[in-house]
Amino acid sequence: MDNAVRAVADWLAADDPAPWVVETSGSTGVPKRVLLPRAAVLASVRASARRLGASGRWLLALPASYVAGLQVVCRSLVAGHEPVLLDEHAGFAAATDALGEVDRFVSLVPTQLHRLLDTDVAALRTFHTVLLGGGPVDPRLRERAHDAGVHVVATYGSAETAGGCVYDGLPLDGVGVAIGEDGRVRIAGPTLFAGYDGDPARTAEALVDGWFLTSDAGRLDEDGRLHVLGRLDDVVVTGGVNVPAPAVAVRLREHPAVVAAEVLGVPDGEWGNRVVAFVVVATGSTTGIGLDEARDWVGAVHPRSWAPRQLVRLDAVPLLDNGKPDRLALRALVEEPA
Repeated sequence: MDNAVRAVADWLAADDPAPWVVETSGSTGVPKRVLLPRAAVLASVRASARRLGASGRWLLALPASYVAGLQVVCRSLVAGHEPVLLDEHAGFAAATDALGEVDRFVSLVPTQLHRLLDTDVAALRTFHTVLLGGGPVDPRLRERAHDAGVHVVATYGSAETAGGCVYDGLPLDGVGVAIGEDGRVRIAGPTLFAGYDGDPARTAEALVDGWFLTSDAGRLDEDGRLHVLGRLDDVVVTGGVNVPAPAVAVRLREHPAVVAAEVLGVPDGEWGNRVVAFVVVATGSTTGIGLDEARDWVGAVHPRSWAPRQLVRLDAVPLLDNGKPDRLALRALVEEPA
């Protein structure tokens, strides 16, 4: 048994274990040590199985140090199966075969799913469910997976909620979701963490009256389904209007000529901040997309005030080493020199 898996197994079997510690740098880069009681992790495991309608053996394709990886190990062990580790096999297909004749599950991030749909779609089809988390999910990726016969469930959560606690916009049994006056997503329920190790001040800011105050903005539709609009600090205040930049980027990515898009707020003398769209146009596109069309495209489904006031076409979105967009590099393309 892998050392990380054995450690989790021992923790699950212990009489009265201390909370599991998940270390995360967070969006600010300030390290956090999230304390997860075993009861919270097991509540998540049970609620996930109920929502999915089955349990079985899991393929670990994420680091076990991440909360998503921890949950993969726990779900598999609780179901009576040692998880299969992707790193111990020649590739995804080989690891999938090693799962055996049981209900198969895997948790992925969008980049992994995108690549596997190109290389291992036959293996993906054998999974009961592919949980997809770790960031916004492009609707085109969901559609592509569906068309390929791959059952995907998008999850939302964090280390503080013992991983994904909202599946396809709907909270798991026992989980409460609310939107604060500032548009902040709030989470309650049995899967919450106990606090940040050694940081009571930050704990008091994050856990208020039984609710975890996330760093995300969101809204609930008429069916009670959560729509995450992006991080609160991704909201651009322009002309007195709050514009969720990630929601605008998602809409732009739905344009048939656009293959990638990012949206930022940039200081502006007239508007305070102006909404700037950075787009990569599909190879072979004969029309592309201009600013007026981009504004009309966004305004067709969102308030017109959310539409970008500047559009920058790129050959590719600059990325950091972790694969996330390099926002500083993008900003440098349009900011006026100091």
